[in-house]
Amino acid sequence: MSEILAAEAVATGDATEPRKAFGPPPRQRRERSPLASLALHGTLVLAVLIALFPVVWVFLSSLKPPSEIRRSEISLFNSPNLENYKSVLLDTPFPTWFLNSVVVAGFTMVIGISMSATAGYALARFNFAGKRGLMWLFLITQMFPVAILIVPIYTIMANLGLIDTKLSLIIAYCSTAVPFCAWMMKGYFETIPRELDEAASLDGLGPFSTFWRVILPLARPGIAVTAFYTFLTAWGEVAYAIAFMQTDSHLTLGAGLQQFVPQFNQRWELLTPAAILIMVPAGIVFFFAQKHLVGGLTAGGTKG
Repeated sequence: MSEILAAEAVATGDATEPRKAFGPPPRQRRERSPLASLALHGTLVLAVLIALFPVVWVFLSSLKPPSEIRRSEISLFNSPNLENYKSVLLDTPFPTWFLNSVVVAGFTMVIGISMSATAGYALARFNFAGKRGLMWLFLITQMFPVAILIVPIYTIMANLGLIDTKLSLIIAYCSTAVPFCAWMMKGYFETIPRELDEAASLDGLGPFSTFWRVILPLARPGIAVTAFYTFLTAWGEVAYAIAFMQTDSHLTLGAGLQQFVPQFNQRWELLTPAAILIMVPAGIVFFFAQKHLVGGLTAGGTKG
């Protein structure tokens, strides 16, 4: 009936009749007023400045001599130099702590990705005995703070003879990061059509080959989020590092930097350049993972 009315309207030259026949035109998106646009962009710029100010201030302070850092007068640049960085790198065990943290965070990231991806794929694709209980176990582990977990985990590591070893930190960090990442990867794998698994099965691929050759390449956004989260979990952690590490040569950055904060004389000329140097690896990992972070977090957070 609507087609007949439209044809009659066109034949009679009535320009308004077709619109009535096909319904009202789609409502145009209302444009933002100049004042509202200015307020929005001003708010965003202010938020960026607030977020960047501490980092910029620490960086500028790291270039000042020790006497200038402790002065009550505020100055951006006053005799800038790299002596503080030279002192941190050459006169302290910071390079050893840095290397220890790279090793621990790197192994935590690799093991965390492997365990989270395989566990998430199994939970998303297979039905097996204890599946629901395993999912609840992953969820419940996120409810306990570090202050409660650190004593039993320390006891386990002591019984295994792993205290003061990097392996103890890697196990502790994986136990913290893997449950959350497994849930996230499960949600992401559920966004990948099951028809791909069926097609791979018809081509003669087994479950592991399907996971490795078909599903895993499509899950790069979720893997990127997992890599970033597991790396940061190990990179900036302090509580486990202080409790498990007892030898100066085995300390990571979280525990080692405590030596720059004595009770009565904080070493700001060492803390500020160390803080900037610590940001570099995290920034590199974020740079390579940034294009996948939003998609991975959104997909993993809306499923399951």
